[in-house]
Amino acid sequence: MSNLTEIVDSLESSIGKLLARHEDLSSAKLQLEKEIDDLKVQKLQFEEEIAMWTEKCNSLKLANSLLGSDQHKRETKLKINALIREIDQCIVQLSE
Repeated sequence: MSNLTEIVDSLESSIGKLLARHEDLSSAKLQLEKEIDDLKVQKLQFEEEIAMWTEKCNSLKLANSLLGSDQHKRETKLKINALIREIDQCIVQLSE
């Protein structure tokens, strides 16, 4: 009978350890899920910031080219030609 008691005690001990481990893992999982959510928000903020800086960089390139910078003359000419074509299309639509 004492052998059966030892087995039951060992089983209770093992179950207690498993439950404690399960609780630890559950709390760690919740913490990691929160960290993932925080990182997703941070990623979106960084992507928005990158887009903003990219737009500012393009604006500065255009401004430099309009000011006579030799680096971006070709880009400026292409942009001006595209704007002229767009204006011409608007004029054609208005005249119809």
